[in-house]
Amino acid sequence: MNILILGSGGREHALAWAIRQNPKCDRLFVAPGNAGMEPLARLADLDILSGPAVIGFCEENAIDLVVIGPEAPLAAGVADELRAAGILVFGPSRAAAMLEASKAFTKEVCDACGAPTAAWARFDAAEPARAYIRAQGAPIVVKADGLAAGKGVTVAMTEAEAIAAVDDAFGGAFGAAGAEVVIEEFMEGEEASFFVLCDGVDCLPIGTAQDHKRVGEGDTGPNTGGMGAYSPAPVLTAEIQDAVMAEIVRPTVAEMARRGTPFQGVLYAGLMIRDGRARLVEYNVRFGDPECQVLMMRLGAQALDLILACAEGRLGTAAVSWADDHALTVVLAAKGYPGAYEKGSAIRGLDALAEDSFRMVFHAGTARRDGQIVATGGRVLAATGRGATLAEAHARAYALVDAIDWPGGFCRRDIGWRAL
Repeated sequence: MNILILGSGGREHALAWAIRQNPKCDRLFVAPGNAGMEPLARLADLDILSGPAVIGFCEENAIDLVVIGPEAPLAAGVADELRAAGILVFGPSRAAAMLEASKAFTKEVCDACGAPTAAWARFDAAEPARAYIRAQGAPIVVKADGLAAGKGVTVAMTEAEAIAAVDDAFGGAFGAAGAEVVIEEFMEGEEASFFVLCDGVDCLPIGTAQDHKRVGEGDTGPNTGGMGAYSPAPVLTAEIQDAVMAEIVRPTVAEMARRGTPFQGVLYAGLMIRDGRARLVEYNVRFGDPECQVLMMRLGAQALDLILACAEGRLGTAAVSWADDHALTVVLAAKGYPGAYEKGSAIRGLDALAEDSFRMVFHAGTARRDGQIVATGGRVLAATGRGATLAEAHARAYALVDAIDWPGGFCRRDIGWRAL
């Protein structure tokens, strides 16, 4: 079959790598893609936020399945337009994607179905939000309601920090995403990610992971899109996973169906675990990045079979075949990230790396210019290792890091420290 992946990050490179291994995949296209995907797929210069443009490309290239990677095309309704055109697609409708596109919407769904989450309030003006913060005290969490590319959440340890976050949001720091804010109770515990495929009716857990959001070692400094991840997450025991399915995921999926907006795609539940109980931090409606890299490293070719079962409504008969293995990924970012950083620096040594099912470097912000791979983004590469133990996966990932010659980049040296 002919498959089109929408997106250009490390998540999409990992999806392309796994899908390409499956014999069901005849031709693979990625739009717009990046330099690392060139050996796997044909890259297409395509406006992935335009349903008509994507449909036109699918018709011209006899595409059988579209896999939507990032959240922006989902929030723009591209999946709806593809379904209306009779094209098989993996990814939720615009209405179902509200589970990520609006923090307040998710909270309302949780309240309606009884899913455990933090106490919350929403505000469309700064002064009532400030007053609420003063009344509640700190620590407290301030979130821009809409999509802010992973930058719209402030875990404020002081009232002053929380009020500054409110002023940033209403001052336009996050554009339209900050026109409303959600202020939440600060939840203590250990955070982990739980990934579940949903076809509108049935749900299939496909893996757990923990990522490192903070830019600095020891989980210090400002939040980022993610500096590394590992899978599985030891804190998400089988018992906790069963409880999350029963108390959070299945009630959410049932509530979405009750509203006439069934959820089809991957539901990524960010969870806070304390004393053996999980509460929902947030939902995302696509694979995480860099969590996708470790999940795909462990799933391999079967990822396409699971995606197809989800898109075709066959999850009730699908199963995941897990090896007893571990994967860990280390993000290499441009110096200065998540603040201002330089673009265009050359990355050397990639061609000499041995890449296989135990070690891969997934590209995110890269391009090929004058025969060289250059950095074009903040998070640029994800060096990923797999092994029988987390320590083995860790060693393989950092061996890749050390073989890459990129003076313009940096990484954390402590990915996986909690589990290790």
